[in-house]
Amino acid sequence: MKHIICEKTARSFRFIIYMLLPLVGGGWMGVSCSDWDDHYDGAQTGSDQTLWQQMLQQPELSDFRQVLEQTKVFRMHRKTPVSYADLLNGGQSFTVVAPVNGTFNRDSLIRLTQTSKGDSIVEKFFVLNHISRSTSSMKDTPQRMLLLNSKHVAIEGNTIAGVTIKDSNIHTKNGVLHIAERPLPYEYSLYEALCDMPDMSGIGNFLRQYDEDWFDADASVSSGIVEGVPVYVDSVVIERNRMLQNIGLINAEDSTYWVVAPTTDGWNQAWEEATKYFVYDETVLKRDSIQQYWTNRALLNDAIFNMTDQHSTADSLVSVPYLNWRRSWVSGKPIYHVFKQPFAAGGILSNAQAVPCSNGVLYKVNRWPFDPRKTYFTELWAEGEATHLITTYKDCSYNGRRQVGDSISENAYLQILPSTATSNWTMTFRVNNTLSGDYDVCVVLLPKTVSNPNETELKPCKFKATLNYVETNGEAKSYNFNNTTFQSDAARVDTVVLAEAFHFPACNYDQNDIKVSLTLQCNILARETSRFSREMYLDCIYLRPRTPKAE
Repeated sequence: MKHIICEKTARSFRFIIYMLLPLVGGGWMGVSCSDWDDHYDGAQTGSDQTLWQQMLQQPELSDFRQVLEQTKVFRMHRKTPVSYADLLNGGQSFTVVAPVNGTFNRDSLIRLTQTSKGDSIVEKFFVLNHISRSTSSMKDTPQRMLLLNSKHVAIEGNTIAGVTIKDSNIHTKNGVLHIAERPLPYEYSLYEALCDMPDMSGIGNFLRQYDEDWFDADASVSSGIVEGVPVYVDSVVIERNRMLQNIGLINAEDSTYWVVAPTTDGWNQAWEEATKYFVYDETVLKRDSIQQYWTNRALLNDAIFNMTDQHSTADSLVSVPYLNWRRSWVSGKPIYHVFKQPFAAGGILSNAQAVPCSNGVLYKVNRWPFDPRKTYFTELWAEGEATHLITTYKDCSYNGRRQVGDSISENAYLQILPSTATSNWTMTFRVNNTLSGDYDVCVVLLPKTVSNPNETELKPCKFKATLNYVETNGEAKSYNFNNTTFQSDAARVDTVVLAEAFHFPACNYDQNDIKVSLTLQCNILARETSRFSREMYLDCIYLRPRTPKAE
């Protein structure tokens, strides 16, 4: 037996599992109503009628009944012979909110049920939007009811989801019937809005690529192992989206998010700009797919806001990556993933249209409102003390040293010591996560006074540098900065700019291969030993992004 349910509902809503009936061997005809009714006890109300039998006595519900008779239960994306009339006439307990005749297009819905795709649409957006697995009577106190499509609706006064109830609390032996003046409104989740609203198709087409059915072994019921292979009598398959695991579970009805998203024209424009930064070289397997993936992630990573993480939405919003980034942030570096005064002029929501959804708010904009330099095209640091970044070294030794200081990145640095008094050492560092864009290439050097404030013998260090990178065809290249000899300032923290707006042809984001590295070589003549120091205090290698906006 296999069942399919929505992500995050596998354990909470096992009733959906049992509602999706088995099609094994001889098919449905061999399964009796009592076989699957036994999963649940009926509502013990004293009534001898089922929900369906009660609805048959209500002439004003004939349109709704016809839709239920024609709509089949879907299992594993396939239509079964079981109708929702069959379910409501069985032993399982439900609450039904039934809209009266003339308030919806019965014929249109019935026509849709004649195809598998249309039947699935009617099931999700109409039928399941009017049935709950709980038995909920209307009371004086407000309450919430969970519908079979995982939507939550409010029961307040004489209304459900804002719809007036004409006749309430009609109890049957398997549940409760409420008769409504009109259908309950279907409220899109954020994920559904992005995927199904016509003007959001740019984002929706991307997100749907990552929908999948995933077998949940923990939620399934095993009958043992046959010939070394686990066998399950009750297999649970979860509908999930792999992308949402990384950017925010905007398809979960029990969470609350805000999403900032451009309509299709704005999305396409932003996508064309972002994709230029994710051009991988030809040696990278599936380079086009990887480029597409990271381009889309670049645009969505900072566009989703979990409302449990916000303190004051008028003051600022922090996006989903903020919590991970905050763990590694130290004083002195730019603050990313935080957007000040989002509703003020120039803020990311200043021109947005708010669209309420079942699990949050979609803020539609015409243009992507973010600055690449504050989202995906950010500053890069290869910390000197991160000795795992050292790929080769010669004629020297080194020590990572801790030193707290406002101007010291990560409160640590690398001390490079020549092997002898006249050794011109060489050391190469890998640089990770470069994009195919323009950067100022810099090294940050510290004076000796960071370790000894009383140091008086301050000599600059003289060195050359070589940048190693790859072309888009995968060919390794080196740039020696026009053979320039650089000299540090011995008396202060010195950011030495090796090159301005150097263009990296190929992206190396999220790659393990070492394709971008920087080699530093001490370059002091023997006769210059008295004037210069071969000892270097390297704080970090620093790549500063350059875009047209930064000029």
